[in-house]
Amino acid sequence: MDKKFAKESYTEMNELVLPNDTNTFGNLMGGRLLYWMDICAAMAAQKHSNSPVVTVSVDNVSFKRSIKIGEVVTIQAQVTRAFSTSMEVRMEIFAQNLPKGTRDKSNEAYYTFVAIDKENVPTKVPMLMPETDLEKELFEKASQRRELRLILGGKLSAEHAISIQNLLKVAQKG
Repeated sequence: MDKKFAKESYTEMNELVLPNDTNTFGNLMGGRLLYWMDICAAMAAQKHSNSPVVTVSVDNVSFKRSIKIGEVVTIQAQVTRAFSTSMEVRMEIFAQNLPKGTRDKSNEAYYTFVAIDKENVPTKVPMLMPETDLEKELFEKASQRRELRLILGGKLSAEHAISIQNLLKVAQKG
């Protein structure tokens, strides 16, 4: 199977928050941001897999600060781990007020995608090769995040979650 570096999937997208994107308080609607995040993350997953992808899960998305009308939203996405047919994509979201020269992190999230073939059947993806310390840390912890997603989705029992069980053993010793 082919191998790819994490940096090869890096995708950055910018959007200007316009009146149609906001609620009555002048804040970016959460649904609009989730839509933009899905597009950016899907592009990163497609760069890694070289095939169409479908979104299979969206982790908890917490809003650290509201994004205002007129600000520029920057979404940075990169694949953190590839499994057999699925990929975890991490995103960081920033809000920039260009006239003031400020840039604040507003969100961070993980999405999971599955690569599909022409018949819409899941297809194998290349292995991911992390290089930097951050990429290696995200890669290692991805198994725990994946198991947690599967537990919460009712697809795996906690007793069969190897990464989570190992984490609990370490915590009990400490």
